[in-house]
Amino acid sequence: KRLWNCNVMIFTETWLNSDISHNAIALAEHHTFRADRTADDSGKTRGGGLCIYVNKARCTNSVILGRHCSADLEFLMVKCRPFYLPREFTSTIITAAYIPPDADAKLAMNELHAAISKQQTVHPEAAFIVAGDFNHSNLKTVLPKFHQNIFCHTRGNKTLDHVYTNMAEAYTVTPHPHLGQSDHLSLFLIPKYSPLINRVKPSVKTIKVWPAGVDFTLQDRFLHTDWSMFATQATCGSHTNIDSYTSSVLDYINTTIDSVTTQKQITTYPNQKPWMNKEVRCLLKARNTAFRSGDAQAYSTSRANLKRGIKKAKHCYKLKLEEHFSNSDPRCMWQGIQAISDYKPSHSTPTDTNVFFLNELNDFYARFERDNKETATKIATSTDHSPITLTSSDVYNVLSRINARKAAGPDGIPGRVLRACAEQLAGVFTDIFNMSLAQAAVPRCFKTTSIVQVPKHSSPTCLNDYRPVALTPIIMKYFERLVLTHLKDSLQSSLDPYQFAYRGNRSTEDAVSIALHSVLTHLDNTNTYAQMLFVDFSSAFNTVLPSKLITKLRDLDINTSLCNWIMDFLTNRPQHVRSGYICSTTVTLNTGVPQGCVLSPFLYSVFTHDCRPVCGSNTIIKFADDTTVIGLISNNDETVYREEIKHLATWCTDNNLLLDTTKTKELIVDFRKGRRGSHEPIHINGMSVEPVSSF
Repeated sequence: KRLWNCNVMIFTETWLNSDISHNAIALAEHHTFRADRTADDSGKTRGGGLCIYVNKARCTNSVILGRHCSADLEFLMVKCRPFYLPREFTSTIITAAYIPPDADAKLAMNELHAAISKQQTVHPEAAFIVAGDFNHSNLKTVLPKFHQNIFCHTRGNKTLDHVYTNMAEAYTVTPHPHLGQSDHLSLFLIPKYSPLINRVKPSVKTIKVWPAGVDFTLQDRFLHTDWSMFATQATCGSHTNIDSYTSSVLDYINTTIDSVTTQKQITTYPNQKPWMNKEVRCLLKARNTAFRSGDAQAYSTSRANLKRGIKKAKHCYKLKLEEHFSNSDPRCMWQGIQAISDYKPSHSTPTDTNVFFLNELNDFYARFERDNKETATKIATSTDHSPITLTSSDVYNVLSRINARKAAGPDGIPGRVLRACAEQLAGVFTDIFNMSLAQAAVPRCFKTTSIVQVPKHSSPTCLNDYRPVALTPIIMKYFERLVLTHLKDSLQSSLDPYQFAYRGNRSTEDAVSIALHSVLTHLDNTNTYAQMLFVDFSSAFNTVLPSKLITKLRDLDINTSLCNWIMDFLTNRPQHVRSGYICSTTVTLNTGVPQGCVLSPFLYSVFTHDCRPVCGSNTIIKFADDTTVIGLISNNDETVYREEIKHLATWCTDNNLLLDTTKTKELIVDFRKGRRGSHEPIHINGMSVEPVSSF
């Protein structure tokens, strides 16, 4: 009775043929599907054959999707829609397979793979079960994401019968005695699959709801705000406290936003369909209510309404996906591809998010602070160096171009408000920016950094396996853009021409082209070769010393007041690590140029502008912190090139940059006959650099 009540029974090697009628093998209360071996297709007159029985008490909706018979493979594919099925699956596709012992396993697997892949394309959310006698074949060679469920011997000391599923831990297998004269054991599979909703907790996200017309409401409130009162309250005598002034303005903006918006919690279940919407949920509740009431007419009506609602929701979702490909926006296109392919990032958030772990991470990210012995002091401002001044139109122009999709920083002010209210907020922020530049002081709330840790791979084992993603206030990013424009105008002609990052009309292609042109032109000469050292720095941005950077800026004749502003920007920076609503304790940093800031890449380029070759036969090409030293060698004389490497190592030590010799590689381009492999390795700080044949 236990076996009789099975949902599905699968038989291989049935030895059935056209002479045996369907009624002769039919079972009561079961759908019967068979695929007999034919001599024309297989080249064999007997043996083989497949049969699948589906219990009508469990499923009445079953249909054959395909049959196949050849000398190498026989399969029968049936699609079922059981009465009960976990919501993450739309149907169950069962494939019975038989591969003869003398079959070409590779050819058989390719044919089976093609058939299953076709159905996966048509039914991407179906549960796939592939069962049968595989003999010496293995389905995982062509479908590596399928899971084998049989781990016991099925014939003698071999496992010839396999059951593959596209979900892990689908069944518990119990071997049963041989059926009739079969030399294979029978296998009884009991489902142990746990529905997704039982294994994964629903994700709860709090979002801010923006009512219709809220932008006009905010514009009106900010337009009629007396912004001067914030400066007055922060003024004592003739001095205005820039920290108090700025924080009070930001707090007021946040309070105003909170007064016109509401917060809403959205719960997303792991098995929720992407087309599910509020209308379908209401129709689903109405159908369930009608079912519980026992009113057949009401249930029939509500069920029909639900079907129409689902059809409409799916159509709307289809149109939404098609909109991603209706214009030339690459971002929309990739969003559409990710939605269609159900792509999800493989890196999950860390499960250990207690405050002690976050404190450890924060201390790890701030580890270079311990080695900083420099004292950051501002330069005495000369009378001929007045601070730069920004106009209200300058500030309005940058605010009106803010990307509204950017994540808000620690201040909590979203980009959409700054952009929508650019005209109303330009005046007060112009005053704050100019006061900051005049006092050479950056408001503390502008310098605050919130770090979100992202695992570098799926199973992080140490603190270094988490990549820090820094979030800074959006308004500060655009303040930095205004300062950056002034810096670029002042320094464009003074920077290293071989620095290709963060400069107009330059790219990685230009850097590669110049490197190749330099090497290939040199190799046209007799008895020449080239050596290329690809230098790797360890956390280059985090080890920059602000005092040394300011000295280099002064040597480039940058405004003293602006130098002091940059010094204040780089020092006394509060930083914390955040995971959800949990934050670490705050540490204060005085080392490095903060990653995630607009100014940082350019400041790093300035910091390394004096890293230049000491000899004309060498070239140092830079793209941010990626540095390549090219030595053009003639007549086997590497003296100048090796001296260049020593000079680079000394320069790095003097400037507190850490050379990672283990990741630094050397590529030797030598087309001379009989000379390959005869070059002495380069040593940096007593360690040998690994030579490579490609990079």
